[in-house]
Amino acid sequence: MMRPSMRKNDQMRPVSIETGVNKWAEGSCLIKIGGTQVLCTASVDMNQPTWKRMQNKPGGWVTAEYSMLPRANGVRKGRESIMKDNRSAEISRLVGRALRSVVDMDALGRHTITIDCDVIQADGGTRCASITGGFIAMALAVKWLMARGRIGENPIRENVAAVSAGLWNGELILDLDYEEDCTAEMDSNYVVAADGRFVEIQATGEAHPFDAVQLTELMNMARAGCKKLIDLQNQVLE
Repeated sequence: MMRPSMRKNDQMRPVSIETGVNKWAEGSCLIKIGGTQVLCTASVDMNQPTWKRMQNKPGGWVTAEYSMLPRANGVRKGRESIMKDNRSAEISRLVGRALRSVVDMDALGRHTITIDCDVIQADGGTRCASITGGFIAMALAVKWLMARGRIGENPIRENVAAVSAGLWNGELILDLDYEEDCTAEMDSNYVVAADGRFVEIQATGEAHPFDAVQLTELMNMARAGCKKLIDLQNQVLE
């Protein structure tokens, strides 16, 4: 069955990344994946987080916060409910884990980088866009630190990106948009490092269980999709 967007099963939506969109942040980008748009900013604190200082631990830290603007979706969501959104808290932790997985905290020095991912418009895959764009913002913040002599080497070991994949109308598809995500029989998200290894996999059988063969094929699709995203990251950061 043809997808609503007329894409092939393994075809991603158009992706664009614009950097330097926030003049105050040490690193920033606006990432657009199809109809999804996320503003990612990286803020540098010249100190470790309190918990690291109290425990006398070496090195820095990377953390993230994710949120959706009130009209990011078709129906407005009040700001108070956004602040208490458990989904946003879960995605914040996911983004933080994904970005920390490719950073040498000792090489980062006693600095904290906070990545804010604010969804301007949601059309599926917002957490994946946040990770992919969040990496760009983080990399720019690291360049800022190096340019000022705050750190002597790049603490980022490799790129990381993320993409969704799932089972829709009996077909395995890559990069689900909102229409597909709403009716998917199986929904999953894949965080992949530049060398093709997986950082995290989130997979749920929405309508029925899925098998290992399907999961393996989706993993392969996601790995190929993330390679394209990482190639774009590298082009943007050149």
